[in-house]
Amino acid sequence: MNNLNEAQIALPDSGRSFSPASLISKLPNTQPSIFSAMTALAQQHQAINLAQGFPNFSPPQRLIELVAMYMQKGYLYHQYSPVQGIMPLREQLAKKLALLYQVQVNPMTDITITAGGSEALYSALTAHVHHGDEVIIIEPAFDCYRPIVTMNGGIPIVYELQQPDFRINWQQLGQLISPRTRVIMVNTPHNPTATIFDANDWAALAKLVEGTNIIVLSDEVYEHLVFDGQPHLSLLSYPALFQRGIAVFSFGKTYHGTGWRMGYAVAPNYLSHDIQKVHQYNLFAVPTFLQYAIADFLDDQAAYLSLAAFYQEKRDFFSAALSNSRFQLLPSQGSYFQLANYSNISQLPDMDFVKRLTIDHGVAAIPVSVFYSNPQPSHLIRFCFAKTNDLLEQAAEKLCKI
Repeated sequence: MNNLNEAQIALPDSGRSFSPASLISKLPNTQPSIFSAMTALAQQHQAINLAQGFPNFSPPQRLIELVAMYMQKGYLYHQYSPVQGIMPLREQLAKKLALLYQVQVNPMTDITITAGGSEALYSALTAHVHHGDEVIIIEPAFDCYRPIVTMNGGIPIVYELQQPDFRINWQQLGQLISPRTRVIMVNTPHNPTATIFDANDWAALAKLVEGTNIIVLSDEVYEHLVFDGQPHLSLLSYPALFQRGIAVFSFGKTYHGTGWRMGYAVAPNYLSHDIQKVHQYNLFAVPTFLQYAIADFLDDQAAYLSLAAFYQEKRDFFSAALSNSRFQLLPSQGSYFQLANYSNISQLPDMDFVKRLTIDHGVAAIPVSVFYSNPQPSHLIRFCFAKTNDLLEQAAEKLCKI
């Protein structure tokens, strides 16, 4: 029986049959990741991959050396860590958060080390979203938000940002709040639009949730990639929000090691407690030797404090290299992404355009429409500039010829 979709497979001793075709998917409308698809297309056509968001350079050499050292240090560094993560790492993070955001968190209870930011988001939503709860998602949004809500029986309620500035009208968003609203998800710096929250955004959000039981889930994985002298404003800096808030961060984005799958969630104990329950049965713990290495490396504050200047130079280099192209670049305030309008080049839908861009011109990008539940007509695509300057220059040369 080669076709399982049509097979009727007899179950032993039951007299019943199993029909794979009768299985109901929990995510019937979810397609394979656009990031993986565009990376595969880039590899197939030997195109420069500015699509998927990962650097083409290694983590800091000193961090690599610390990882190697702890891998060689003995068997204990290869065994399970505590569910929340090793205490030295949590203590280092508590110091860092106090330095950056003037917040006092308890390393015993308020920090959970996770398998990247995505697992932190998954554990947070799974812990706190019940069947029928509504979760407000601001779109365009990173592609994992909606599926996680749906898998947990939640109902995504979408607020759509408007082009070209992609700013939130908090009065309009507030109209989406109902007695069933359980979580509002925010993301700053924002993927894919590269916008950032200012103090007015946080103040407006605090006013909206005042007097409710709504949780605010803040995706801040690009916390150190904020440009032009602007600070990253974290949920953690606002006590009224932090008492009902969960902030998610990523070591992978900070230390150029996205494949390490290392991140963390910060929340008050009464929220962290259930996050850690889910994390325990989803993963239990992330690699112990990586945790010890990162804990040591966090002593080097310059490694993360210098990231804004490092990536701003890349943003500016890429922008200057595209100055003679027909692409219109939107402001990039944070993250390592650059939106570009291609309407001077083509009227193709963005998905068709990025395929042609990859196949015919040798540069892969991401169509912005895929970040919406209901894709809107758009001539915007997203480039990732977390690349070496020589690669960015090669990409720009190709793009300027279009």
